[in-house]
Amino acid sequence: PINATITNGGSTVELRNFLGEKRVRIVNMLPGVKVEKSAGTKDELLVTGTDIDLTSRSSALIRQSCLVKDKDIRKFLDGVYVSAHGTLEE
Repeated sequence: PINATITNGGSTVELRNFLGEKRVRIVNMLPGVKVEKSAGTKDELLVTGTDIDLTSRSSALIRQSCLVKDKDIRKFLDGVYVSAHGTLEE
């Protein structure tokens, strides 16, 4: 399973153990975007920011860093997926 570590006050995500690799994937968030682990759900990251374009691009950077290449994606389901997107109303 993938391990995600949030560093630099929520501006950097480190992804480890993708498909058993020893390489650490470091994804820097765009300016004004913060990432945090969800308190209620296990293995969920929340990407928040004021600009929806920057938050969407940051989410895409996280997802694209863990794409499965040269393997059957039906068998190798390890990865990072976007489950929902939209605006938060408080």
